[in-house]
Amino acid sequence: MATPSAMRMTLSELCAIEPMEQRIRTCGRALLISNSTLDATLKDSGPDQIAYLDRLFLLEIENRQNSKVARLVKRARFPVIKTFEGYDFDQVGFPRDFDRQSLMDMAFMDRAENVVCLGPVGTGKTHLMVALGMLACSNTREVRYFTTTGLIASLVDAQLKGNLSRFMNGLSKADAIMLDEFGYVPTDRDGARLLFQVISAAYERQSLIITTNIDFSRWGSVLSDDQMASAIIDRVAHHGHLITFEGESYRLRHALMRA
Repeated sequence: MATPSAMRMTLSELCAIEPMEQRIRTCGRALLISNSTLDATLKDSGPDQIAYLDRLFLLEIENRQNSKVARLVKRARFPVIKTFEGYDFDQVGFPRDFDRQSLMDMAFMDRAENVVCLGPVGTGKTHLMVALGMLACSNTREVRYFTTTGLIASLVDAQLKGNLSRFMNGLSKADAIMLDEFGYVPTDRDGARLLFQVISAAYERQSLIITTNIDFSRWGSVLSDDQMASAIIDRVAHHGHLITFEGESYRLRHALMRA
């Protein structure tokens, strides 16, 4: 059986490692061309014609792949586009059983595991989250980005309009739900209850990626309900990995208003 990482290879990557005729067949099946058509075409084609088909199919697959990635990025609704190019991991602390490679290969999403990014404001948590989301999209994984307050507002609005089930169903299609700035703004019990519904629905089905500047012991005060906070922490932490961030705010280090 193929490993999750192998199954997540792009079709163009799989095609590139195959002999030319097999590559044409692989691409042709992906383009919904029947085996009988492929058999007849390859049988009646010379080497130059086969090479032309090879280039044509690979280009079409690549264009379709790029279009799909663009749709996934648009659907994710990242606030800005960030990548890992030039990202400084020096002040990022990983647990022993979950290192930088474990994050970047994204196999944790296949296992519906969670990642919590904890650290002071401005230390690169959101950058890492968005860059990871972009990497996921480029590997045709579906993610949804929200600020936590933005998600709660959308949930409340959907509930008022009678569309909560439809909204939740849309979230369920994602490989990962990204909750940025958890705890930056306190929420009331109704908001906490709706947030709990999202986290409970994702438990052992989808990954949650959360950024926060408050440790678990203070989540109760943010959610206005200690029991609700305990239930959320229990689900987030059970299959979760804690990544810590340290240092001075990047924005302050590069601010124009420094004395």
